[in-house]
Amino acid sequence: MSVLISGGAGFIGSTVASACLDAGIEPVILDSLVTGRREFAEGRAFYEGDISDGALVDKVFAEHPDIEAVVHCAALIVVPDSVADPVGYYRANVARSLEFVDHLLRNGCERMVFSSSASIYRTGADHTVDERSPLDPQSPYARTKAMCEAMFADVAATQPIRVLSLRYFNPIGADPRMRTGLQLRRPSHALGKLIEAHEDGVPFRITGTDYPTRDGSGIRDYVHVWDLATAHVEALRRFDGLFPEGAVINLGTGTGTTVRELAEAFNRVVDRPVEVVEAERRPGDVAGAYTRTDLAERLLGWRARHSVEEGIRHSLEWARVRDSRLRG
Repeated sequence: MSVLISGGAGFIGSTVASACLDAGIEPVILDSLVTGRREFAEGRAFYEGDISDGALVDKVFAEHPDIEAVVHCAALIVVPDSVADPVGYYRANVARSLEFVDHLLRNGCERMVFSSSASIYRTGADHTVDERSPLDPQSPYARTKAMCEAMFADVAATQPIRVLSLRYFNPIGADPRMRTGLQLRRPSHALGKLIEAHEDGVPFRITGTDYPTRDGSGIRDYVHVWDLATAHVEALRRFDGLFPEGAVINLGTGTGTTVRELAEAFNRVVDRPVEVVEAERRPGDVAGAYTRTDLAERLLGWRARHSVEEGIRHSLEWARVRDSRLRG
């Protein structure tokens, strides 16, 4: 079995590709390298280009007629950037995804796993959600994910393709074998900022301390990226038996971790603790949520197995080897 992974040279897509290889599934990578890294595609079938390039997508399917499914990871994902450049985000994440699914239909692809986001949920007082929770995306990035889900559902209602949306919570860590990790040296999420503060010997800023959470800081469901990747493998293996019940599945740990608690976990892992200070919220940020995991366990036989501390350790290990793995 082969699977086409759009955005397969990015952080999550490349880790999914590694998990597929380990499971005997051959990944075929399509990536424009706008944010992805060529090094993450080495040793794998790789096509450089945009998902909206119909001729290129046709070529991929012509040269790999054994592709049985697509994992659609290609997207821009930085919330503050989406606030600053909504046009660019809607074009990259929505318009190009529409073109992509049209190319998939033309090539007879009947299965797609879509990398969606938990940022589309409206959260209740307890900050937990499940697949039936109401949607209320609060940033242009989140709205692009919600729009893509609705768009794919409309397409799947009348066209010969089924789409499974996996709503990710907050990925941390790296491939435990250090094949891939975050390509950015200075990522903007909380753990990336903690590592940056640790490397530079400066305080870590908690951005937002007045949220209605147990300690005032934002709450997230930090899930190890390798756990996310193995969930995709299970989704590919079980795809045909998931519908109609499993058109949407949340992927998270089922436990919430506040930013303060993440910083405390970080300081338990490192030998030199990072000072923590408070700061204002960033544009587009929300209090956050974590998921109930019943559906993933029942339909995929999957649950997250790595702890937050393991995710921090693997992130730190990747940070140490990143520059030797990536050229320039």
